[in-house]
Amino acid sequence: MRLLILGGTEFVGRAVAEDALSRGWDVTVFHRGRHAAPEGAAALHGDRTEPGGLAALETGEWDAVVDTWSGAPSAVAAAARLLDGRVGHHTYVSSRSVYVHPAPAGLDEGGPVVAASPEDDGAADYARAKRGGELAAQAVFADRALSARAGLILGPYENVGRLPWWLTRISRGGPFLAPGPRELPIQYIDVRDLAAWTLDAAVSGLGGPYNLVGPPGHASMGDLLDACVAVTGADAEPRWTDPRTILDAGVEPWSDLPVWLPPGELYDTLHRGDVSRALATGLRCRPVADTVADTWAWLCALGGQAPRRPDRPALGLDPEVEAKLLGL
Repeated sequence: MRLLILGGTEFVGRAVAEDALSRGWDVTVFHRGRHAAPEGAAALHGDRTEPGGLAALETGEWDAVVDTWSGAPSAVAAAARLLDGRVGHHTYVSSRSVYVHPAPAGLDEGGPVVAASPEDDGAADYARAKRGGELAAQAVFADRALSARAGLILGPYENVGRLPWWLTRISRGGPFLAPGPRELPIQYIDVRDLAAWTLDAAVSGLGGPYNLVGPPGHASMGDLLDACVAVTGADAEPRWTDPRTILDAGVEPWSDLPVWLPPGELYDTLHRGDVSRALATGLRCRPVADTVADTWAWLCALGGQAPRRPDRPALGLDPEVEAKLLGL
């Protein structure tokens, strides 16, 4: 397989590239040159937001392309039109954020989505940008266009800072605020499982939308934090705290305490999606302990300092707020 990845040097794109290389595929990554391409991949450089930025893609043929873009949909549209006739299958890494909020528990791919335009070249919000990207790919590739609607993504190379924050905090040891309830199921996908399914889907020629995240209850908040304690080897003690106490203290779910959401509307939206379609087409999800251990190994190899996307805010709970909640 000849694979083109638009991106390919960070998080999702890098995981896709490394999986494809491990299969012996011929991999080309198109990127801006800010990060090194995975070893073994050919690199083409360009900035798709600049005039003439796609020039490096004007020649060449590939069996499949994976586009990880999360900005203006017009960039997806321009690349898709340029590649038309020279690429067999198109995967756009989208998001479950495209569904109209709030999404009820158990929502499948047939749920209502936000209004968006594939030609939007402005600063559309994330949901409309991702939906517009889907429409842009579909306009060119039709039933050869796959929309991989990812949920919460964890694993090595994470440049958002969710799991790295928990690992870093727990590695310091001592009592730490553990947002309850302990048995609360969480829904996420390891980036490498996302990559493997995406490549298998390209080979199979799957088209249309797929919710691409692990099944609800694949792990709980307790499973995740227990794995963090175990892999860091820290003398750390989780202090499980009732959601009401946390919320009354002004602590923000998801941002102050990454991954965690208290039971309710937003929790149903992000942690209770229907993924039966992806599971039926071969999605396999590794144990949470493996995701945590491999992320910790990667983080340690970087000296404990994880990269962070400049367009995303810093995450994590203020130590003073945590200490107050713990009565320290």
